[in-house]
Amino acid sequence: MPSGQVVYEAGLEVPATCGDGELARLGERIAELAAQISAATYELLAMLRDFDERGGWNGGFRSCAHWLGWRVGLDLGAAREKVRVARALGSLPMVAASMRRGEISYSKVRALTRIATPANEQDLLSFARAGTAAHVERLVRGMRRVDGIAERDYERRQLATRYLRIYTDEDGMVVVTGRLTLEAGTALRCALDAGVEALYGQRCEHPDQPGGDTPAAAMEASVEQRRADALGLVAESALAAGLDPGSRGDRYQVVVHVDAEVLEAGEGGSSWLADGTHVSAETSRRLACDSARVTMRHAADGRVLDVGRRTRTISPGLRRALEHRDGGCRFPGCGLRLCDAHHVEPWADGGTTSLANTVLLCRRHHRAMHEEGFSMALAPNGEASFYRPDGRPLLAAPALAASASEPVTALVARLADRGVAVDAGATVPDWWGGPVDYAWEIDWLRWRHPSSAHG
Repeated sequence: MPSGQVVYEAGLEVPATCGDGELARLGERIAELAAQISAATYELLAMLRDFDERGGWNGGFRSCAHWLGWRVGLDLGAAREKVRVARALGSLPMVAASMRRGEISYSKVRALTRIATPANEQDLLSFARAGTAAHVERLVRGMRRVDGIAERDYERRQLATRYLRIYTDEDGMVVVTGRLTLEAGTALRCALDAGVEALYGQRCEHPDQPGGDTPAAAMEASVEQRRADALGLVAESALAAGLDPGSRGDRYQVVVHVDAEVLEAGEGGSSWLADGTHVSAETSRRLACDSARVTMRHAADGRVLDVGRRTRTISPGLRRALEHRDGGCRFPGCGLRLCDAHHVEPWADGGTTSLANTVLLCRRHHRAMHEEGFSMALAPNGEASFYRPDGRPLLAAPALAASASEPVTALVARLADRGVAVDAGATVPDWWGGPVDYAWEIDWLRWRHPSSAHG
C-alpha cells in the first residue's frame, strides 16, 4: 500500500500498514458504513414522512419538497423523490423494516416504491434482497411496461355518455361535473398536470397509487384543490393564447368591479364579479397588482359618467426587466418561472409601478403576500427580504445544522440507541452471478398478484 494511505475506523483516520489484510478490512468497513447509511437514511425518511404529514413545511412553502430544498439544500427533483419514497414507505412495512436494518439500499427502495403494494411487497422484497440495484430497476421498468399495455386494453369510453355541466351554487362557488371521451379527458388531464406543475412545481400523476403524490391530512392544498387552481390557469392560458381572437374576446375576460376605497384602504366599499359574486378586498388588491385596469366614474344614482382607457399595470418593458433581474419567483425556496408582478408597496397606497417597487412572485406566494399575512421589503439593489406573518425573517438559505465531530461514530451510536445493529454483510445480495430471466419473474409476480395495480 502506498505510504500516506489511511483506513477509516469509526470516523477516525488510522495509518494503514502494508498487506492485503488491511485492504480487506477497509473494504469491509466501507460495506458496513454503506449499510449504516442505508439504515440512517430510513430514519431520515421516517422523520420526513412525519414532518410532511403534520404539515411542518406549511409556512409559506408550496410543498414539503420545496421546504426540503430550501432547508437542506437538495435539488428540487431529489427532494421530491425523497418525499415520494418517504410517503410510500408508510404503507410498505416489510420494505421499511428491511431498509431500517440496512439490508436494502435507498436505490433499491426508490425503485420498489414505484410498483410495490402491501399485497406484493414481500415477493418484491425477496427479489430485491437477492439481486443488485440494477436488477431491481430493470424488473420495475419491465413490470410498468407490461402493466401499461394491459391497462390500455381495458380503456373504453362510450361517446354517447359524454357531458359537461357547470353552474354556480348558493355559496357563489362554480361547480363543474362531467364525463369526457378518452381523448378529451386525456388532453384535459395533461393540461391540468401541466398547470399543477406550473403553479406548484410537482406532478399529481396517479395520486391514489402507493408512492404517488397523495396528500397528507395536514397538507394545505390537496390534489383536488391543486387541480382546481390548475383549471383556472388552463382557462386563462387558453384565452390569452387567442382561443377566440378578435373583439369578441372581451366577452371572455374575467372582470372584477372594485370600489376605489377597497383598493386604497382594503376596507369599505365593495368588489364583485359581473354576476354579483362577492370578491374579498385583499383578493382585489392582489389582482390589481398585475392586471389591466379601466377606471369608471359613476354619478350618485349609479349612472356611468366617464370610462377611461384600458391600461396594463405592468408594461411589457417592465415585465422583461423583472424577468431578467428576478429570473422567477423570489420567495425563498421557490424560483417558479410562471409569475405575477407584485407591488411591494401597493400602487393604491402610492407605490410606483417600477422596477424598484415590484418583484416576481408565483401565484401561490403572491397570495401569501396579500391574503396570508406574509410581508417583504425590496432594497435599492434588488435584494428581497421576506417575513413570516409573526414578523420573523424568512432566510433565503438557512445554515445547515452542524455535524458531529466524528460523524460515523455518532451515526453508529444513534442506530444502536434505536436497536439497529448493522454489519458489513447486511447488503450483500444473494445473486449467484448468472443471467436473470426477467420475463419469467414478471409473469410469476403477475400470476401471484393478478389484482395488483402497478404504476
